[in-house]
Amino acid sequence: MTRTRSRLWRPFFLLVTFGAAFGAGIAYGAWALVCRGGQCPSTAVLEDFTPLQTSKLYGASGRFIAELGQERRTLVKLSDIPKPVRDAFIVTEDKRFYEHSGIDWIRVFGAGLRNIRSGSYAEGFSTITMQLARNVFPERISREKTLTRKLKEARVARAIEDKYSKEKILELYLNQIYLGNGAHGVETASQRYFGKSVRNLIMAEAATLAALPKAPERYNPRRHAERAIQRRNTVVELMRREGVLSDADARLAKAYPLRLARKEESGDFAPYYVEWVRRQLDDQFGQRLYRDGLNVYTTIDADMQSAAERALEAQLKAIESGKYGKFGHETYEQYLAKGAMGERDPSSQNSPYLQGAFVVLDARSGAVRALVGGRDFDDSKFNRATQALRQPGSTFKPFVYADAIRNGMPTSTVLNDSALSIPRPEGGEYSPRNYDNKFEGPMPMRRALYTSRNVPTVRLGNQLGEQSVVDMARRFGITTPIPPYPSIHLGAADVYPIEMVGAYTAFATLGIRATPFAITRVENARGEVLWQSSTVRTEVLSPEEAWLMTDMLRDVVRRGTAYGAVWGQGFRVPAGGKTGTTNDGTDVWYIGFTPDLVAGLWMGFDRPKKIQANAQGGRLASPAWTSFMTEVYQRRPAPADWSRPDALVAREIDRSTGMLKNPFCPTEVVATGFYISGTEPTAECDVHSPFNFGAPGDSGAFVRDPNEGRVMPGAAPIPQPARPRRDTAAAAPNPFKLPP
Repeated sequence: MTRTRSRLWRPFFLLVTFGAAFGAGIAYGAWALVCRGGQCPSTAVLEDFTPLQTSKLYGASGRFIAELGQERRTLVKLSDIPKPVRDAFIVTEDKRFYEHSGIDWIRVFGAGLRNIRSGSYAEGFSTITMQLARNVFPERISREKTLTRKLKEARVARAIEDKYSKEKILELYLNQIYLGNGAHGVETASQRYFGKSVRNLIMAEAATLAALPKAPERYNPRRHAERAIQRRNTVVELMRREGVLSDADARLAKAYPLRLARKEESGDFAPYYVEWVRRQLDDQFGQRLYRDGLNVYTTIDADMQSAAERALEAQLKAIESGKYGKFGHETYEQYLAKGAMGERDPSSQNSPYLQGAFVVLDARSGAVRALVGGRDFDDSKFNRATQALRQPGSTFKPFVYADAIRNGMPTSTVLNDSALSIPRPEGGEYSPRNYDNKFEGPMPMRRALYTSRNVPTVRLGNQLGEQSVVDMARRFGITTPIPPYPSIHLGAADVYPIEMVGAYTAFATLGIRATPFAITRVENARGEVLWQSSTVRTEVLSPEEAWLMTDMLRDVVRRGTAYGAVWGQGFRVPAGGKTGTTNDGTDVWYIGFTPDLVAGLWMGFDRPKKIQANAQGGRLASPAWTSFMTEVYQRRPAPADWSRPDALVAREIDRSTGMLKNPFCPTEVVATGFYISGTEPTAECDVHSPFNFGAPGDSGAFVRDPNEGRVMPGAAPIPQPARPRRDTAAAAPNPFKLPP
């Protein structure tokens, strides 16, 4: 029996030996041939290898706000990475890292047996060095689950281990590894998840990061908190079993709650603003922006940005909820509940729900303190603040009235609010209407503006001439086409919202317009300044002209179409502004200003349609402005009121006629008017007398209900008499490109 067994075992042993030798030969041949002809990358590049670094954006206060780059990464030396972080990654990814030479053969055989038993690729055996090889050379070593790829990975890993120290390999790995949420490397991941440097991580946070390489998106703590905690606790338990963490420390780490950074702390902040800045930087610096780790200092104020986002979204939700009347469209919440977000192209310019844009500027410099381009950047990346072309409605009217003042017409000039028809060259007539379809007869220019009457405004614009008004709009910084038709006086020409808001800086500063800008300077990684901005300020009106315009726009708040939403809500910081509504209530606006800030917002649908019945800027847009400004001025002192220029002349007038008062003018129509010297009235009122005390026009009563203008269809220009201009329109700098 023993002899029989011996005869049976001998050929079996020879067969196994031959098979092993044959397998070894094949393995050796594969090992030798897998990198033939330069198919494997050279590890020599690691000598001076520097991973791509992101450019970092900082706000006006110097606070980090975002990163720009193909791979968001900040390099950090191994000595600056705490031991708990290093231990967590080593224990989780490669516990024999310091014992092998690139390939952990124990793990190879163990994984091989488990894969054979399962009949599939159930477990990998990549070491930290092998992971580094495929992460550094993604073009040469694919991620396909093939034997060839694994052999390449192992061969390059051995070459790396032969050339570099374990410390160098670990440092490269911890700076290169992808950790989800757009973060490459432990420093960037630490900032994006926890809002602090990797140097300051506690054990539970270190374990959270070490949990991510297995499946970065599956264990992303921002999207899957419970799953991330479970995986984190698994990492903690592994560390306890390996003896790098005590039982007490492990219990503490497992019990620690998941505390993630707020958006403004983690680099996921103001996405529309960040993308707008990125486009400008890309034009200026190209690939350097994504390669060289630039430091970009911007104008954004994080507190104002957050306040603007809250105010806009709260108002849009209030409109959708029916607070201002029936809202018959799909709401944003309904759209999200429908799960349609993933079905749309984020680059699309059209979203189905109510949208909005908000821009806040420093009045003196034009620095953009806040910018909201839409409700959901992930769903729609189209920036409605800088890219959308929308009709401004009545927010355009101040350009008409500014042109009138610049041409010597005082604010007490009486305009006629009565039926008007203007022939069109192609036939028919253009007949503008007021919002209430009524006419009020003669009224001062001041009242026509603060009650937003359409017909008197068109009469005034036609008197000045369409081209004269176009030239004035150019002075205010409007660069979009403005066809010289009578309807432009009511805001029928498309504009960029950021340009409209920028135009109002001229009212806030008494005559000086500031071009909006978002970047103050750009530095390289060594702190050398590569580019620095300069404020672009243009005189639009004289101080006297501007003060008169600003005072008229203050009446919009004190007694006009924005009264209910601003003064009526108790906001008493010196302020002016203008509401705006377009045809059929498809766009609503409010642009308001204080002596130090200009803020404006637009609401509407991307595909224009009526928002709801009685949609007006004073009702729908102004409340968000007041909410924003109220929050802002709770944190900063209110600015001093505008000082009236000494050169203005004061006269007691009858505001119903625009003439000097006489002893018989009723008290309610008598007011103090201010005039640029030479434009003040010289004749007394010829309407009131001992036999007639009635006022033919303005009663002086506050108008507390909105009385908004509407944009009417365009009409061809009518002939205008030639008139000398004080000067020509100044060219408006383009706010969307960095100056050279």
